Amino acid sequence: MSTDAFEKTSWSWQLSQLQQQVGEWLEYQSYRFERVLPEWNPDWQLSPWLASLLQFLFWLVVVVFVTGVIWRLWLVFSPYIYSRLASGNGIGVRINTLSQDLSVTSWWERSQVFYRQGNYREACRCIYLAILQHLHDQKIIIHQPSRTDAEYLQLLRLSQTAIQPYETVITTHEQLCFGNTEILPENYQQCQQAYREITQK
Repeated sequence: MSTDAFEKTSWSWQLSQLQQQVGEWLEYQSYRFERVLPEWNPDWQLSPWLASLLQFLFWLVVVVFVTGVIWRLWLVFSPYIYSRLASGNGIGVRINTLSQDLSVTSWWERSQVFYRQGNYREACRCIYLAILQHLHDQKIIIHQPSRTDAEYLQLLRLSQTAIQPYETVITTHEQLCFGNTEILPENYQQCQQAYREITQK
């Protein structure tokens, strides 16, 4: 077996190396500190418990810093991650069905069929698709397969359209795509009311 087959590095090895380097750095700093103040107390040394405390505080700062960086990255990239994940779920279906060029009325009729069947999730999704078709037909926002719900809301705010009814439908769609929230008849009725407000303008 060639040596190339062996793992050259690992996380645990790198972590132990980092811990060793931090320990050596702390030891070196305490040594330098002792050399700066030899006349103050030549027998003074950094006690083991204090060294342990400093090492713990150092790792605490590192963990807090790394957690902060990961959190900031998540805030920046989570919309893209959600849109990628959703491409295999409800939003992927949304894009495929939008390509069928169903009319707003057709989506509305489908929503009522699903509602009568007690399938409130699909009923709300059809209203959502009707709203997107309405935005496309009115040339307010043209269809774009990669566009997320958050981007639709942002564009609606920029277009100075009354956003409340759109927000109702889009947030319901987010709940049914990304949450475990049960979609109830009340949710459908709210979406239905929002649909009427939007299409009757």
